[in-house]
Amino acid sequence: MNHQKIGYARVSTADQNLERQLDLLRQYGVEITFQEKMTGTKRDRPELNRLLAHVAQGDTVVVESLSRLGRSTKDLIELVELLKEKGVQLVSLKEQIDTSTPTGKLLFTLMSALAQFERDVIAERTKEGLKAARARGRKGGRPRCDPHKLRQALKLYEAGQHTVAEIEELTGIKKATLYRARKGMGS
Repeated sequence: MNHQKIGYARVSTADQNLERQLDLLRQYGVEITFQEKMTGTKRDRPELNRLLAHVAQGDTVVVESLSRLGRSTKDLIELVELLKEKGVQLVSLKEQIDTSTPTGKLLFTLMSALAQFERDVIAERTKEGLKAARARGRKGGRPRCDPHKLRQALKLYEAGQHTVAEIEELTGIKKATLYRARKGMGS
């Protein structure tokens, strides 16, 4: 049976570049790589799902770092358990973890817990910062757009004589704001 080294590379947004990860995976000897431009906080990712459907017993999944595979300890542990059930090993290059070894299994568990702890601390600090700002009378969130400009953008859109990019340029109203406003109107 032919065992494969299968890579998974992910960045969070479409404008980010996968090349650094792909170079590292190629250097490791990965034969096929599933590539994704999507947040790691979502468990349901199309390319990750394809990878999970593709892997077979004896294969090794290789990632540049654990953060590429998942953002929460729970998700990472579930993914590793799923791979383990299929007889598939996991290698993380950055953390130098190889789940085919007892040390690799221990390191994976520790690194996952530390990564989750770090995210929890950041979330806690963010909440504390927002609470302190509100106590000083400041409000969080994005600034509201000018309702006059939004009405103007909606009229231009409905007239159908300008592209969305042109409407953005003319009014300063972003595409997402325009679409959200239209959706709110039932359009």
